[in-house]
Amino acid sequence: MLGSTHGTLTTDFRARVVACGEEPHAAVHSMTAAAAEGDLDVSGRPLHAAVPDLDRFFRPESVAVIGASDTDGRPHTGITRQLIAWAERVGARLYPVHPTRESVFGRACSPSVAELPEQVDLAVLLVGDPLPVIEELAHAKVMFAVAFASGFAETGAEGAAAQARLAAAVERSGLRLLGPNTNLNAFEEFRDDLEGPAIALITQSGHQGRPVYTLQELGVRLSHWAPTGNEADLETSDFIAYFSQRPEVGAIACYVEGLKDGRSFLLAADRAARAGVPVVAVKVGRTETGARMAASHTGKLTGADQVVDAAMRQFGVIRVDGLDELQDTAALLARARKPLADGVVVYSISGGTGAHFSDLATAAGLEIPVLSEEKQAELHTWIPGYLNVANPVDNGGHPVGDWRGRKIIDAILADPGVGVLICPITGPFPPMSDKLAQDLVDAAEATDKLVCVVWGSPVGTEDAYRTTLLGSSRVATFRTFGNCITAVKAYLDHHRFAASYRSPFDEAPRTPSPSFRKAQALMRPGHQLSEHAAKQLLRAYGIRVPREQLVTSAAAAVRAAGLVGYPVVMKASGAQLAHKTELGLVKVGLTSASQVRDAYRELTDIARYEDIDLDGILVCQMVERGVEMMVGVTQDALFGPTVTVGLGGVLVEVLHDAAVRVPPFGEDQARAMLGELRGRALLEGVRGGPPVDVDALVEVVLRVQRMALELGDDLCELDINPLMVLGRGQGAVALDALAVCR
Repeated sequence: MLGSTHGTLTTDFRARVVACGEEPHAAVHSMTAAAAEGDLDVSGRPLHAAVPDLDRFFRPESVAVIGASDTDGRPHTGITRQLIAWAERVGARLYPVHPTRESVFGRACSPSVAELPEQVDLAVLLVGDPLPVIEELAHAKVMFAVAFASGFAETGAEGAAAQARLAAAVERSGLRLLGPNTNLNAFEEFRDDLEGPAIALITQSGHQGRPVYTLQELGVRLSHWAPTGNEADLETSDFIAYFSQRPEVGAIACYVEGLKDGRSFLLAADRAARAGVPVVAVKVGRTETGARMAASHTGKLTGADQVVDAAMRQFGVIRVDGLDELQDTAALLARARKPLADGVVVYSISGGTGAHFSDLATAAGLEIPVLSEEKQAELHTWIPGYLNVANPVDNGGHPVGDWRGRKIIDAILADPGVGVLICPITGPFPPMSDKLAQDLVDAAEATDKLVCVVWGSPVGTEDAYRTTLLGSSRVATFRTFGNCITAVKAYLDHHRFAASYRSPFDEAPRTPSPSFRKAQALMRPGHQLSEHAAKQLLRAYGIRVPREQLVTSAAAAVRAAGLVGYPVVMKASGAQLAHKTELGLVKVGLTSASQVRDAYRELTDIARYEDIDLDGILVCQMVERGVEMMVGVTQDALFGPTVTVGLGGVLVEVLHDAAVRVPPFGEDQARAMLGELRGRALLEGVRGGPPVDVDALVEVVLRVQRMALELGDDLCELDINPLMVLGRGQGAVALDALAVCR
């Protein structure tokens, strides 16, 4: 039974984000069979996505419509009529259910589900309160249900409580529920005359899927539409996992207002990445206003946008900003073949158009290579010599009107370094534009390379556009420069990602390391550790810290300085003590015993004045030469522990230059984090300075990740700042650390 894994969530996983005073986010409703059998990571979380068998949802053999109506003017009447038509299309037997009607639209009506002539696969609930019906459906062994009713988590605290009761009833029942607060999109009519890979659509707000649905009118195939609504049970992640296994699905398009559970989303994205199926998503909530609106609409936790963005990028989910980008990018990714090269050639009849488009494409990160001298000479066979053909290729206009046009296109596509040809046509100019469009379509049919056209006319009724370009399944046609560039960039990035993707869940630790047992003994639940204790925690995981000693007298400080070696740094150390520099509790560059004695007295005097409890004074080795970085762990309400790396010292607060990842991740992602930093040049050496030990920095990031995975929500926060990264081959040293325990 699909619901057989409900309730198998481990205690550790349930408690994972109960950290820093946060309430736990929604638990994963259904885990994989493998997880139920013990395929869990070191913190008790599943390592594989559940793939619910939704075949009987989208293609049921029998359907019950509870609350069916045929009374004129009633909203349920139109819904019932649409469901009857849908059932006929998919070949399902439909049974109306209503306690006071004998028939609906000429079909015999049963007073309850229990009195239906057969067990049904799907029940559609046209009732104001679905909760009382759930137990009845469970007794009848109904597999799936859809609840349209609103008034749940989207309305506030009272509605959220009602939704929680509904979710609990569904979990007990064993059936799977779509909704509440969903709509009829799952039962739309899809064109069956279109060929090729299809787009599967997932939306939390049904209206937001309309632009993608209407792609069918442009010849793009759609196979499914899952309107998830409030996601009391079935969620976006369930449908991503299911669609990624469907052979007809070439791309998954999502409109996401909030994620129900971050872990289940990553597992589903991982399953799609393993299958090589691109996932394109609009995720609202980039701004405070957007996040507020999303919460009011579906009652979901939007999550810290930087973490969401990083998590999507980490697992290959292509995030776009608008519905038009979602439409165009999903269509391209679903239909285009694997690229044979990364080079993009811009071909136009206008030098200005080509230059403008090339500037935009280059700024977006597309590779616009200079064509070889041999290829340029070949193109000049048909293009006047005074025109630029290096890339962009400007044909001057006239060659597109005769036999030369196709020769030029074929010559460009024959270049082994070219994977994509883009032709911006800024406006119709018959008959030349008609000939150009036809040549592009014919060339696209004869090549495995991607041919894109930007049709710039605002009218869009021209025959060259409506018939020639849209009639081709091989040419990708766009209406704007921006959408074309976004889609092509996503297409090339996706295939690079897919070619090298290794699931981090396959290498995630399943058993605790010896470091974990050492670290557990150092944790103090509910407290912030002193710097000295936090550094011991780092040592447990093999992260290098300076030579240092904790002392409780001036004489001991002098002895410690002699052992550590001058010059030294002296710092106050105590639980709950942060921002030591601002309080004057750090002394740097001490070179003599007298300076050490004076510093000890001054530090302890300040602590007494500020009423700060100290566990002692740290006498530390002074490490000067290197690049100051920051590595840390925080708890995200959606994804649990996250790892951040960025420029350290005072720069972390001034520049906010940091990159984040959600564990588990491998060395490739740790290095990619460094590549995202605006200040990454500092690691390579600037103004004659030597490069630093990037390998050591990567190793620290991976060790911190291991700490985050093993300690889970017991480690509420970790901040290593500064982490001094020394010259190449010399390692990295954690000069200061802050750790907060749950």
